[in-house]
Amino acid sequence: MNIPKKRKILTRGGDGLIRMAEQDIPELKKGTIIVKVKATLVSPGTELKGWQGYSEKQKNPVSTEKHSQFGYSNTGIVIEKSPDVSEFKIGDRVACVGAGFALHTDYAVMPHNLCVPLPVDVLFEQGAYAMLLATAMQTLRRGEPEFGEYVCIVGLGIVGLLTARLYQLAGCFPTGWEINPFRRELAEKWGIPCTAGDTSAAKAFTENFGFDAAVLANFGTCDETLDKLVSCMKVSPDGHAMGKIMVVGWPVFSYGGKIGDMNNIDLRRCSRTGFGYHDAKWEFGEDYPQVAMRWTTKTNLNLCLRLAAEKKINVDALTTHRIPFSRAEKETADAMKTPQNMLGVIFNPEA
Repeated sequence: MNIPKKRKILTRGGDGLIRMAEQDIPELKKGTIIVKVKATLVSPGTELKGWQGYSEKQKNPVSTEKHSQFGYSNTGIVIEKSPDVSEFKIGDRVACVGAGFALHTDYAVMPHNLCVPLPVDVLFEQGAYAMLLATAMQTLRRGEPEFGEYVCIVGLGIVGLLTARLYQLAGCFPTGWEINPFRRELAEKWGIPCTAGDTSAAKAFTENFGFDAAVLANFGTCDETLDKLVSCMKVSPDGHAMGKIMVVGWPVFSYGGKIGDMNNIDLRRCSRTGFGYHDAKWEFGEDYPQVAMRWTTKTNLNLCLRLAAEKKINVDALTTHRIPFSRAEKETADAMKTPQNMLGVIFNPEA
């Protein structure tokens, strides 16, 4: 296949718009493959500050913020590879992850260990959720769940919803706190009961035992939410709140309120896809020995895509918009007028 010298790429900037640009395709180097991209996924929470942030920028542009490339999860077909890459061949379908690599573009040059085979039963659009699926999986692993635990997921964006679903598959009982009715409705369809943060309902849900664990998958000021959450955690005989709280979103705390009562609560940061991510020697080089490092970014990705192939996770239910590259600027600008109704946004580079 003749590989073009230029590629199309979507950019974001201080004007609150998504624009298409053109740039040189990066050089193929040791440990990389070139992928002709078929679908890319926008993560509203981390990439566009929950969409609301970019909606506001359209009204009040930030002139100092220049347009730049973005994206970290896409799928496509291998069209070229460096000689040292042995696990892929030309024509393979792959899912790709990684900031700076798996961009919103039509051609991606990828470190080989940030790519995994796309199962035959998983569509390109579905595989584009790989990065956020693996992030949810790593959140679950960091929480070390035990069968039957009560878990509260605060913030039901894509990662929050996927994490709640994985807790279900792990034999736990998740509930969600989310102020957006649209997202609560999606969760309810998965059998995940939700409120806007009702502590009475939370205590009833846990039969007055309290949450064993919680996940903060939200962003922004979180003091009041954390206060309420601590009041709903399980309590030791001496009156201390206990349990694990995984932080996968970007909540902001002032360290006031009931955070002083968190002596026996274990806070765990977990906004990664697993070991290996951001380790350049691993991304471009040799994999870790699985007997010593069982769950890496790569093995987490493979497991997540297997769950999708087996229809145990319905990522299609999360897709609210499908936007062609050729109409990206107009259609994203229109969609951001009602950000409360947006969740998974798939870009199609070929349309």
